[in-house]
Amino acid sequence: MTEARGPAGPPARQVPGTPCWVSLMVHEVATTQEFYGSLFGWEFRPGPQQLGPSVRALLDGHTVAGIGQLPADRDLPIAWTPYLASDDVDLTAETVRLCGGTVGVGPLDAEEAGRLVIGSDPSGAVFGVWQAAAHLGTSLTGAPGTPAWHELLTFETASVAKFYETLFGYEEEPVVSADFDYVTLRLGDRPVAGIHGVGHALPHDLGPHWMTYFEVSDTDEATALLVGLGGHVLTPPHDSEHGRVATVADPEGARFSLIHSPR
Repeated sequence: MTEARGPAGPPARQVPGTPCWVSLMVHEVATTQEFYGSLFGWEFRPGPQQLGPSVRALLDGHTVAGIGQLPADRDLPIAWTPYLASDDVDLTAETVRLCGGTVGVGPLDAEEAGRLVIGSDPSGAVFGVWQAAAHLGTSLTGAPGTPAWHELLTFETASVAKFYETLFGYEEEPVVSADFDYVTLRLGDRPVAGIHGVGHALPHDLGPHWMTYFEVSDTDEATALLVGLGGHVLTPPHDSEHGRVATVADPEGARFSLIHSPR
């Protein structure tokens, strides 16, 4: 993982390809609000209802994430989904199809907030695309309780990195290592996301998927709090070159990571 942090404060319209939002679709919105509200200090306001009942999570008055209600008849994986910024979501959707990906939802308007697509890359990992209107996306970064990084866990990086590069013009920065398959996606001089090829270490029940890292002030304390709230620890807190990290899951099984980044 490579840290991509910015100063706290409201964003401008994001450069295409920048992760600009993250959302979670669940069966029990109210209990999920209680969990993340207690874990991260989030408050909630109603969000666009195009895909069903939804709320936006706020931290100190800034929007940071979305939580929506899964339709009762849809048995879909519970997972955090990053949205990548686009100036033309319809064109991006067509490029997804042409490059071997799949468009599952949209393009459609989310009231006055913007226009979206939810699709999957050729390996099957689900991601969103967001064309901002009134809602620019996550409006606070660098503070505890905000998304800090997005990383795709997949079988191998080479082919899927080309897919995302074609979509958004990323420059690839691979890790030169015989036993570590990792590519950082950059826009200009800025790292914005990572792709980690883990081969058969991928969970069999999940497959390739995007992982969101949330900043916390103390990884060990946040992990202990999460367990007390009914969450689960998948990888206990440990030190990495980017900070102290734990991989966890919420009560409905959505996986994410907690990180305390060095200042």
